[in-house]
Amino acid sequence: MTVAKVSSISPLNPTATDPLYRQIYDRFRGAIASGVLKPGDRIPSARALTKELGLARGTIDAAYSLLAAEGYIQARGQAGTIVTPGLKPRTPVAITVPQSNRGIAATSFRPDSILPFQMGLPALDAFPRKIWARLGARCVRAMQPSDMVHPSVYGLQVLRAEIAAYLQVSRGINCSASQIFVTSGYRHTMELIGHALLKAGDRVWLEDPGYPPTRELLRLMHIAAVPVPVDREGVVVSEGIRLAPRARAAVVTPAHQSPLCVSLSLPRRVALLDWAARNGAWIIEDDYDGEYRYVSRPLPALKSLDRDGRVLYAGTFSKVLFPSIRLAYLVVPETQVERFEEISQAFAGGSPELTQAIVTAFITEGHFARHIQRMRKLYGERREATVAGLETVLGKHMRIDTQPGGMHLILRLQGRRSDRRLVARMQEDGLYGEALTDWTTGTDGASALLLGFTNVDSQGTAEKLGKRILRLI
Repeated sequence: MTVAKVSSISPLNPTATDPLYRQIYDRFRGAIASGVLKPGDRIPSARALTKELGLARGTIDAAYSLLAAEGYIQARGQAGTIVTPGLKPRTPVAITVPQSNRGIAATSFRPDSILPFQMGLPALDAFPRKIWARLGARCVRAMQPSDMVHPSVYGLQVLRAEIAAYLQVSRGINCSASQIFVTSGYRHTMELIGHALLKAGDRVWLEDPGYPPTRELLRLMHIAAVPVPVDREGVVVSEGIRLAPRARAAVVTPAHQSPLCVSLSLPRRVALLDWAARNGAWIIEDDYDGEYRYVSRPLPALKSLDRDGRVLYAGTFSKVLFPSIRLAYLVVPETQVERFEEISQAFAGGSPELTQAIVTAFITEGHFARHIQRMRKLYGERREATVAGLETVLGKHMRIDTQPGGMHLILRLQGRRSDRRLVARMQEDGLYGEALTDWTTGTDGASALLLGFTNVDSQGTAEKLGKRILRLI
């Protein structure tokens, strides 16, 4: 039996009417009541949680005191604080829905090369490879014949439970393990959603600019993409309603819009949820790097506001651990669990069970939480260093956007320079870059470079790379 070790309660809402200690209390109480945290499970110490959230110790103590007073947790001295033994969590009620026929499509993608400024890559030099190797060796030694049969197409049960616990307290998502489906990546996640909930001829909102592979996936499934513009508050919901009021779904990146990195404002979130509820539409929330915010604590997920069961939450380990792990997950509404189980059985293709076992150990032993905390700090430093280095060299030719989070920079080209032409020259010179106009469906998009900064280790390195770009302008 695994021990649930809750790592972070970062997405608290400082503008809410409830005080922070009450929000912390509500998160833990909800996790315990729903069975995500079970009797006897350990929770973080007040000191550890204080450091993780950057709050006053008194705030954490107040929340823990209230939980203890109501019998939810117990302090066990050096053994730590645990969920009170003997509590009876609420058992989630399974709700079935009618079956329906859906269109089927599949696709494959070629992986990119690793180059300077590569987007989508975490800091590979900072990954705890020795710890990972030790856990991997241990999992291999512990394998039994029962571990070698066909794995569950829904994902390893203990990993699904750990993901549910993590999402409950770190992203504000109240879900059971049965609502989580482990996939091999974002594309696999989107294919499952397409098979389960969409059909050929449906219309789906896509952010414009937005992640290009999503458009291609929908095209292969014969689903019509409806580009919806993005401004400083995220996707313009009113424009989506004007363009396609009866669209079947909307694919959004609320935490850090991909690629502009703006956050979807609360009024827009409410409007989007209202539209979906009124029209029976689905919202696909791609939270690809929601952990990495540098100006404040990470924002709560859009799914945490979902009261009508219209949001499907897509998360990934590729941005937190490494892309070749090929591991992601999807949280579906409770009413859709049976439908997604049916689709998963028909289109099995998840991540190897051994990989899932290693990730489970990585989470339960606390390495996952510590790694996120270290990377959040490291990326903030590397972002500042990369911006400083590039501005020193390219300041007269480009303007770097101020962004609250994310893993890449946006460099706006001055004048009438072509970002596509510059990207082509960079690739010839062994540098990675993406053109913002390639992420836009229209012909009048702004010209800008998209550059990953997570593997740029210093300002000096950024200056050297900037000089290479300068020679290509």
